[in-house]
Amino acid sequence: MSIKITSDSTCDLSRELLDRYDITLAPLSVIMDGRAYKDGVEIEPRDIFSHVERGGALCSTSAVNVDDYRALFERLSGEYEAVIHITIGSGFSACYQNASIAASSFPNVHVVDSQNLSTGQGHLVIEAAQLAKEGVNAIEICSRLNAMRSRVQASFILDRLDYMQKGGRCSAVVALGGKLLKIKPCIAVRDNAMGMADKYRGSFDKCVEKYVKDCLKDRKDLRLDRIFITHSPVDEGAVQAARETIRKYADFAEILETSAGCTVSCHCGPGTLGVLFLTK
Repeated sequence: MSIKITSDSTCDLSRELLDRYDITLAPLSVIMDGRAYKDGVEIEPRDIFSHVERGGALCSTSAVNVDDYRALFERLSGEYEAVIHITIGSGFSACYQNASIAASSFPNVHVVDSQNLSTGQGHLVIEAAQLAKEGVNAIEICSRLNAMRSRVQASFILDRLDYMQKGGRCSAVVALGGKLLKIKPCIAVRDNAMGMADKYRGSFDKCVEKYVKDCLKDRKDLRLDRIFITHSPVDEGAVQAARETIRKYADFAEILETSAGCTVSCHCGPGTLGVLFLTK
């Protein structure tokens, strides 16, 4: 028997990575026109974008409920020595609370609050899977993840502000000014919450270069095993700019590109790109 790693669909890991590390996901729900759809199962980000482009209201997300977590843990807890479930940050969703309630019925199920989202959460998921493969016990894995989560660096730069405006996270005046002045905000995860970190001005490709440079230049504390480029639909030039700038300032063993899932897509929309990495 071995340790099974599970996570919420918000971790934004690609199918290739999920298969490589044998990760099972618990899907959140995406609410579109009052109907709930399972994230990554019944709905994809392209469905959200198409809905909004046709004039539909912004979609929202809701946490995995206790019963769904309980069903997942019941199915896996008998097959494995232990199950470790890593949730989206408790500051963003009730998933951690619900998973903890469900896990209380199973002595070998452990829940870790990532205090992050997207591939910031994904870093911890992969770390857990690697530690489990090395034979580290479940209690020690959870302890290491809890110590590591403050060292996750997660941020995104936005090419457009209409989704943020429609969601009430910025005013129409700010959104219009950003468009006219070509201002691209950077939002970052800090202390289990997301807020404005910086602003860039110019074409999106150039702003991406500046943003990645600011993230990586002159840092002596980088863990160089992997970095994620996670994005909703953007021009390939922006992704290439991110890759080239990463290589210029840091020698990561892996540069992993993944698509932003429904949670990031609901709130930030198309034209969102982040680099997410770990420090020592």
